Amino acid sequence: MDKTVAVKWMQCFDQRVEAEKDHLSELDGPIGDGDHGANLARGMAAAIEAISSTEQSAAEVFKPVSMALISKVGGASGPLYGSAFMGMMKAEQAGQDLAGVLEAGLEMIKKRGHAQVGEKTMVDVWHPVVEAVKQGQLTNDLIDQAVLSTKEVVATKGRASYVGERSIGHIDPGSYSSGLLFKALLES
Repeated sequence: MDKTVAVKWMQCFDQRVEAEKDHLSELDGPIGDGDHGANLARGMAAAIEAISSTEQSAAEVFKPVSMALISKVGGASGPLYGSAFMGMMKAEQAGQDLAGVLEAGLEMIKKRGHAQVGEKTMVDVWHPVVEAVKQGQLTNDLIDQAVLSTKEVVATKGRASYVGERSIGHIDPGSYSSGLLFKALLES
């Protein structure tokens, strides 16, 4: 990925998170701590500040994003997103294409969170996105469908799993923010 595209992607994601931070926290309220939006907005603000120096490659963009998210975003989201960007950085350094880079991010999320598809986590969005990118078929509609697929699932991982059956009827906030990430990618 070109460095300019990577920077634009992160800027678009930051703008989307900032615009929807209240909604993200509202999604998080019934099944989490209610702070996903504020935490992610703080982390992305730090990430944007960190990438404003002279990175020469997409990998050098993803590394400070990873570090900022790990250090600034509380709860599970910081380590999960941070791990994803670290995996993406390594795949980018290895010369992987976009699908390979995103798949490396997904694998790091799965490794860190021990989550699989169908457990009401961000994996439920990352997995179909990676598959769509492999086929050259990523669309906003596919992203929306993946995000909405978490609504009628019982959470079995993360903080939402504490509320069990009461998690049904709520979109997973990490899935929603992942949707914002991938819509920002399409925009970039």
